[in-house]
Amino acid sequence: MTIRGMGSLFQPWYRDRKTGERRHSPTWWIAYSFRGTKIRECSHSTKRQDAARLLKKRIGDITQGRIGPQLDRTSFDDLANIIKTDYEVNARKSTARMLTSLNGLKPFFGMYLAKDITFDRLNAFIAHRLAQHMSPASIRIDLSILKRAFRLGERAGKALCPPFPTIQVHNVRSGFFEEDEFRLLLHYLPEEIQSLITFAYFTGWRVRSEVMPLQWRQVNLSAGVVRLEPGTTKNDEGRQFPFGRLPELEQVLTLQRQRTNDVQARTGKSVPWVFHRNGIPIRDFTKVWRIACRAADVPGKIPHDFRRTAVRNLERAGVSRSAAMKLTGHKTESVYRRYAIVSESDLAEGVQKLARLETSSGKARAKQTVLERGAKAGSEAKSLIMVPEAGIEPARAFWTRGILSPLRLPISPLRQQRLHSGGTLTSRSRWVKVAAVGTHSLIPGCVCHRFDHCANRSSYAASIRGLSTSV
Repeated sequence: MTIRGMGSLFQPWYRDRKTGERRHSPTWWIAYSFRGTKIRECSHSTKRQDAARLLKKRIGDITQGRIGPQLDRTSFDDLANIIKTDYEVNARKSTARMLTSLNGLKPFFGMYLAKDITFDRLNAFIAHRLAQHMSPASIRIDLSILKRAFRLGERAGKALCPPFPTIQVHNVRSGFFEEDEFRLLLHYLPEEIQSLITFAYFTGWRVRSEVMPLQWRQVNLSAGVVRLEPGTTKNDEGRQFPFGRLPELEQVLTLQRQRTNDVQARTGKSVPWVFHRNGIPIRDFTKVWRIACRAADVPGKIPHDFRRTAVRNLERAGVSRSAAMKLTGHKTESVYRRYAIVSESDLAEGVQKLARLETSSGKARAKQTVLERGAKAGSEAKSLIMVPEAGIEPARAFWTRGILSPLRLPISPLRQQRLHSGGTLTSRSRWVKVAAVGTHSLIPGCVCHRFDHCANRSSYAASIRGLSTSV
């Protein structure tokens, strides 16, 4: 069956070797065109539906720019060659680590095609490496190398990158050197290592890739500046450190220069390296480092701890993070988040703000308690001083609003005059005698009295009750 523009399905003819008879193959094949080339591919199935699905998939791959047949032929070795070429072209510094990862991946995936490396097999690889007591961090690096190879193969149209599992890594180190630990460690280190370690402690530069290869052409003793050229650091950016402002570091480099001159005069050879053993560059000091750490009672410390220590010391000194990152070579502030480096002054300021909040909240609660007690006392006083038919009533009970009472309505001038003269007031058939209470007097034109300004509310209420009961 042939569909124009969609390829065809067919069962090829073959001749039986024994009988010489021509027969149809029970296996279905597909045929389609790609860039003017006709491609035939076996479906490896005797069912026509399987062949139709494969043809549809190949047409979809061609439409999306993904070549069909090459996807099925790409092996793990092809992916390895692709990433090796990429590292060689770009001259990456981590080529050695990439080759180490490929050596760990090949025993497990070496016999697989790229299309057979699925999510399940990747998980099986993680379990296999964990059983070999490999660290999760190393396994994650191996997977990242393999994923990079798949991405490059996908760009070349030779592979499709499967979903990769994630593995949790908890390897954040918290090692820092206090000054007394650093001084004690120096005491147990050889003389040629002491200067190297002191330089790393103050600058925070990477020991193996930046401090140990340092040469005198990068040091300007007269200007008091040491430089790292662009391309020699991990992030390929240049860096400088003005050591002239640190007397101890300046003294270390000056003394190291004198030692280098002595070695050159004794041997007659030029020594370009800043840190060396009698003219030979220092390549490794692991053994003496471990012995010194045990003697100084700081086991488990590593030289890279000086980098974290320098960042923390700069933060303690109040150096801005932008300037600190320029000195140490960090591109982002992730080092502060990763190692939980926070300024102690910021912590103290945060606790002080919390204390102020608690103090203000306590005052607010105390004030609210006083107001509630005042409201309660006001309501009780209001119930005591209400004198029916006397024309005297509190205007307000603090902030509460009441309904206008007939007792608060204006009265006639004649009644006001009688009230001011301390006479009697008639209301229907009852006589009520009203007199001034304390230092207050009734306000003309209004029968209300603001009792809340009275200095002695209890005496005021008692006087009113006395007036009302005497009638």
